[in-house]
Amino acid sequence: MNLPLITDSHCHLDFEDFTENLEETIEKAVHSGVGRMITICTQLVDEPKVRNIAEKFECVLYAAGTHPMNAHKQPMIDVPDLLEIAKHPKFVGIGETGLDYYYTQETEKDQKKSLLLHIEAAQKSSLPLIIHARAADKDIANILESEYKNAKFSCVMHCFSSGRELAIKMLDLGFYLSMSGIITFPKSDELRDIFSLAPLDRILVETDSPYLAPPPHRGKRNEPAYVALTAQKGAEIFNLSYQHFANQIEKNFEKLFPKAAICRSNA
Repeated sequence: MNLPLITDSHCHLDFEDFTENLEETIEKAVHSGVGRMITICTQLVDEPKVRNIAEKFECVLYAAGTHPMNAHKQPMIDVPDLLEIAKHPKFVGIGETGLDYYYTQETEKDQKKSLLLHIEAAQKSSLPLIIHARAADKDIANILESEYKNAKFSCVMHCFSSGRELAIKMLDLGFYLSMSGIITFPKSDELRDIFSLAPLDRILVETDSPYLAPPPHRGKRNEPAYVALTAQKGAEIFNLSYQHFANQIEKNFEKLFPKAAICRSNA
């Protein structure tokens, strides 16, 4: 039986973890039913490298921005420059950006300034915003809600592991929640409950590889092939067959990332 195709909506294929066997890693993902991957650039100085990966592999798309933990180390993005980069046919999203107070609260000011610039780029490009949020629920909600009122934009809360209140606020804005390997961890009951209450048509899956590998690979390098394990847990959470869940999250992905859908149809 053919595996239903799914998409790893967030991975980091340019990281050193994949340097020695990138082609093998991508081939393994494809053989596991992963039809597409979005590799995420976390600092614009690396954008050419990430773009080259997307150009080399037909099934790889990319997004770019400044990760909040890099906001104080990199020049602030220039919105016109990012919009120019975004014209590439395989560039499908803005970010990742956001707020991380768990590791880098001392750079809060830089993080907020960077986030606002990324939001502007998302509003002007009509490409989805990719948000990283950790230990910053109140501020991320306030900023996203306020800026959405100024000019609408689409958004995914990548690797969502925040609280119920933030989930509800983001869903109320029409945003998406993305499941990572965290959803499979034994102590993630509260997170699974949050996802179970979300609309099925607002769910994505991802690896965030090389991080957060699901069992039985926990503690080892994560990779795009393992997104199928997260999707299996997602199907269980929603009490659906894997086929049904996979088909729905693919529809969700193509709705949020329309350029990705075009790339697939042209493949």
